[in-house]
Amino acid sequence: MKKRLRVGILGATGFVGQRLVTLLTDHPYFDVTVVAASGRSAGKSYEEVVGSKWKLDIPMPEWVKPMVIRNLNNIEEVKDDVDFVFCAVNMDKNTIKELEEAYAKAEIPVVSNNSAHRMTKDVPVIVPEINASHLEIINAQRKRLGTKRGFIATKPNCSIQSYVPPLTALLEFEPTKVVVSTYQAVSGSGKTLKEWPEMEDNIIPFIGGEEEKSEQEPLKVWGHIENDEIKFVDGITISAQCIRVPVLDGHLATVSVSFKKKPTKEQILTKWAEYSGRPQELELPLAPKQFITYFEEENRPQTHLDRDIERGMGISVGRLREDTIFDYKFVGLSHNTLRGAAGGAVLMAELLYREGYLE
Repeated sequence: MKKRLRVGILGATGFVGQRLVTLLTDHPYFDVTVVAASGRSAGKSYEEVVGSKWKLDIPMPEWVKPMVIRNLNNIEEVKDDVDFVFCAVNMDKNTIKELEEAYAKAEIPVVSNNSAHRMTKDVPVIVPEINASHLEIINAQRKRLGTKRGFIATKPNCSIQSYVPPLTALLEFEPTKVVVSTYQAVSGSGKTLKEWPEMEDNIIPFIGGEEEKSEQEPLKVWGHIENDEIKFVDGITISAQCIRVPVLDGHLATVSVSFKKKPTKEQILTKWAEYSGRPQELELPLAPKQFITYFEEENRPQTHLDRDIERGMGISVGRLREDTIFDYKFVGLSHNTLRGAAGGAVLMAELLYREGYLE
């Protein structure tokens, strides 16, 4: 096995940062050596800053409590103590773009949970089971940045995890039109139900920027590398509506889809059951053994019952049936802060590690 790597968490005090702390506890590949946040928190212990703001339903790990928080803008100071970083900061898009590129140019690979660089043409947007081959674009990105080790790799929006994997398994049938509505948990905003009283007995039919991401990011994930950039897939149109619902964790999606080559229901179920990717081949630590699980019960998947399937890293699907306008419709579900955010980032880092991009 390769040597263990030192990792930093930028934005370690936020919701996704807290998830990263828990997922990296006793990790077989990585040791957290730096927790970083804004200058307001720098110099204080992690417990001092986060103690009363710990958002998860599992205890704060003991090892992180005494760690002194670094200023994430002091890149030269952080550089000496990390081999790569996770970025989960809460800043405006342009500031994040500059920060991530500055880390990459300092020869520190960046595994990003942020959206800032997802549309940058030579930055891969990775769902490890789907488009691991897109990591090859890192070589072109390094040429542009003038780096030997440094690069940026991002994970996609948390909402698309609930419907893109089931559709990916069916790409050979050439889907053409997809209409999706996502019902997204409050943790996707970085809040808990207690912190957002307006969500009680309420649904908000708008999440800023989410519909555009839901319609565009899958096309890049399904795309191909050409002339040192990732080209969007052709021939698929997605229409999305994204709705905030009073659920703590778990993004659910209702999907209708048409195909050029309409499959049978049995073919679809077989494709879902058999679908796997590079993480399963490599037996990565956080990889689900069964990536897509189909429920025959007509009232599944349910957010409360099924979001934690495969330690929160699996995708649940149900209610597959023919549609009156499209060919088929179904329901998908994923855990937004595990598969959709921190867990997806750690799985991508595991893939990068095993494929040699972090050496």
